[in-house]
Amino acid sequence: MPPTLFSGAQAGRGFRLVLIFSGLALAASAEPTLANVNARATTSLNGKWHVIVDPYENGYYDYRREPYDAAAKPTGGYFLDHRPADKTELVEYDFDSSPTLNVPGDWNSQDEKLFYYEGTVWYRRRFDCAPSDPTHRLFLHFGAANYLADVYLNGRKLGRHIGGFTPFEFEITGLVKPAGNSLVVRVDNTRHADAVPTVNTDWWNYGGLTRDVTLVETPATFVRDYHVQLKQGSTDRLEIQLQLDGPQKQLAVALAIPEAGLTATLEPDTNGVASLELAAPALALWSPEQPRLYTVTLTAGADHLTDRIGFRAIAVRGADILLNGRSVFLRGICLHEENPFRGGRAYSEAEARQLLGWAKELGCNFVRLAHYPHNEHVARVADELGLLLWEEIPVYWTIAWDNPATLANAKAQLTDLVVRDRNRASVIIWSVANETPVSEPRTRFLKTLVDTARSLDDGRLVSAAMEVHTDPQDPNHKIVDDPFGAYTDLLSFNQYVGWYDGLPDKLPLVRWTLAYEKPVVISEFGADALQGFHADKLTRFSEEYQADLYAKTLAMLQKIPQWRGATPWILTDFRSPRRPLPHVQDGWNRKGLIGENGTKKQAFYVLQKFYEEKAAAKP
Repeated sequence: MPPTLFSGAQAGRGFRLVLIFSGLALAASAEPTLANVNARATTSLNGKWHVIVDPYENGYYDYRREPYDAAAKPTGGYFLDHRPADKTELVEYDFDSSPTLNVPGDWNSQDEKLFYYEGTVWYRRRFDCAPSDPTHRLFLHFGAANYLADVYLNGRKLGRHIGGFTPFEFEITGLVKPAGNSLVVRVDNTRHADAVPTVNTDWWNYGGLTRDVTLVETPATFVRDYHVQLKQGSTDRLEIQLQLDGPQKQLAVALAIPEAGLTATLEPDTNGVASLELAAPALALWSPEQPRLYTVTLTAGADHLTDRIGFRAIAVRGADILLNGRSVFLRGICLHEENPFRGGRAYSEAEARQLLGWAKELGCNFVRLAHYPHNEHVARVADELGLLLWEEIPVYWTIAWDNPATLANAKAQLTDLVVRDRNRASVIIWSVANETPVSEPRTRFLKTLVDTARSLDDGRLVSAAMEVHTDPQDPNHKIVDDPFGAYTDLLSFNQYVGWYDGLPDKLPLVRWTLAYEKPVVISEFGADALQGFHADKLTRFSEEYQADLYAKTLAMLQKIPQWRGATPWILTDFRSPRRPLPHVQDGWNRKGLIGENGTKKQAFYVLQKFYEEKAAAKP
């Protein structure tokens, strides 16, 4: 039977190798996760799963009858999903009578007792499995599990995945039964100093199986991964790469884009990898104003995949960002993957449409997905709506810069994100970090991530949200000279003059010194406001304070000649354990332009008006 598949950073036998081919990269051995899962033959394993909360990690223990016998079959580990054979056998757990949680979903917002819980929860789901063809292969695909997941099928460990926001899967061909399969997943969201992110963040550490769990059926040989985009520097040539998986690695693959009148045949090599350039002179380019998507099909024997893909060019020239050769101003907003009505992790297409719909209403053409990879629905909905995206990995604040395992973890998360979303026209920026203090080990760490992103995908920009420092001789003189800025395509930085640095009246006095002649994108600015709290403009946490800060910040930023966009912090209020102020924050970061009840604050309309004027102005 084919080997078990691993993705990301795993224990034991798991590993990742990046294969460079024709100037682009296809992840191989361990293979990338299945591209475009929802276009394949799938069975959802979403729904109610039985759970056991296990703060002491008892589920790992292998209890055996006394006297101890190393050859005896373990009966106590929760992963075995074992029931007593008779009254003489003691088993101190029972999934069948345990409570349930919805999957996808975080445990914090589903059970009040688990609101602050960090640790292990064991999930169990039973399922039947009848492949449509005995020669087909089967995979278990997880959209994400925060943070560490150990996966067991019928008592056998399939493997481990580390990282709370990227997809992973395991091949289960030959391991399933027609009926009564037991799937057990141990999920642990404990924070660690050497993890990515590390122990301190400004968002809620939602634990659990937070995205879809899917059983995927494929032919014996199938297209595992593909990349169909414009050739870098061109608007009329496509570059196609793909990777086959299975015994017929040199099976011919037919490509078709019917609406563009394009067809081609790719001939994979002995490793199953194929590459092709294709003239495409009549393509209508994707843009926020006209988000044109084409139906793209790939057929390899019995395997047939369909995707909707847009084609656009993004580049930097001097201080300008060029979309399809024309300068563009990024009218943006930051976004957390959180449902503001119920205060839990967002995961569905409907939630993506709600959040991105608000961004469109705000007048945005750009959204920063902070501070980790959001679910796959977001990029696909952004493709439809015409919203440009900044996608990010959770290298946040301080990381164990000198730890090789931490770097490997960050590279694996970045690789999984890029491979998942590099066919999405909406995605124009890969961000490798947020607000990381300057040091030589940190800069070296981040430079490795930049190189990784560019090796995987040369058709997008690479950046990070950097910090600002203040001239010790002049508190109104702000300087951006981060040495990491030499390696990024944009000069992106967070600034909070008027909130963490003085009052809004300071903003007109600020002057800037920038060390790089690159497009400036202000990746964060803002102030907290409790929706519905009204006072004068100098009363913190009032809507008036926030609105005044927005007006003065926007006026200040227009004095920066290189300014080409902004993503203010943030679209909606979101939960954070760092925000305890009673009757104001109550565990919420209140910098949203929309309150937790979905009501827009005054600053929403200040930014909306500014963006309307920007959109109407000539470029």
